[in-house]
Amino acid sequence: MRDTRESRLLLVLLIAIAFALITVDIRGGQDSPVDGARQAAATVFGPIENGVSSAVDPVGNAIAAVRDSGDRHDRIAQLEHDNAALKAKLGSDDRNRSRLKQLDKMIKVAGEGQYGIKGAEVIAIGAAQGFSWTVTIDVGANDGVKRDMTVLNGDGLVGRVTTVGPDTATVLLANDPDFTVGTRMESTDELGFASGQGDRPLRVEMLNGKAKIKKGDRLVTFGSQADKPFVPGVPVGVVSRVDPSGGDLTRTIYVKPFVSFSRLDIVGVVVKAPSSDPRDTVLPPKPKPTPTPTVTVTVTPSESALIDAQQQ
Repeated sequence: MRDTRESRLLLVLLIAIAFALITVDIRGGQDSPVDGARQAAATVFGPIENGVSSAVDPVGNAIAAVRDSGDRHDRIAQLEHDNAALKAKLGSDDRNRSRLKQLDKMIKVAGEGQYGIKGAEVIAIGAAQGFSWTVTIDVGANDGVKRDMTVLNGDGLVGRVTTVGPDTATVLLANDPDFTVGTRMESTDELGFASGQGDRPLRVEMLNGKAKIKKGDRLVTFGSQADKPFVPGVPVGVVSRVDPSGGDLTRTIYVKPFVSFSRLDIVGVVVKAPSSDPRDTVLPPKPKPTPTPTVTVTVTPSESALIDAQQQ
């Protein structure tokens, strides 16, 4: 066929018809109106295609190899993407497992102290309303949270609620210099007042200047009138240092908090106080002292000493 204007128009027309048929075929799916014609063509031309396949396979295989190499590259990229997503998921699962442990531990503390708590997540840290040691939690007035409620976690006293919004609240942490809580010594019931010192141990002024206190003794919250801002029995910390008594009316001790304030995540707001003081029941079991290993040295007589003993 000559390359004339008519031949070009015919070619364009045939291409347009082909695209139209392809569109109708795709939209028709299994009910495509050209399905019968396609099956008939396959019946007629199938044997011919099989007959010439040996001649065209090398070219076809080369094209397929180039196409498949792209597919393989895409599949590798997809696998790498999937692996990265899986690693991210595993990391998320590890974090979720850690948070689940925190939640379980906090629920156990709440059960032992008979505290009614509202679980929350720490969503922000930093200065709020002039406080230097605060966190923001994702529960608020809509969840029954009010100002001056005790906040704890699975380790002990976290702080108290200071401001409340509809869906969030600000918590003043127990290590803030403006924070003060009444404490009671385990077993001896000696009372004191603990104040925050930032990243240093809590400073506790004991009301009894002659109180017998030693390193390792533990404290809990004494509780407030009407249980606000503090409910009783929440673990506070362990005595790390005791100032020598100088005959003063009070005595100063330093307490390492049970709570790690730089790693807060899951906390609970005590929305219902216990019906009675849990006393020391919420404190964790005391660690058992590690036994000091003893070494027995056995002296083996030398060969010469044995010979001398035999000669005697």
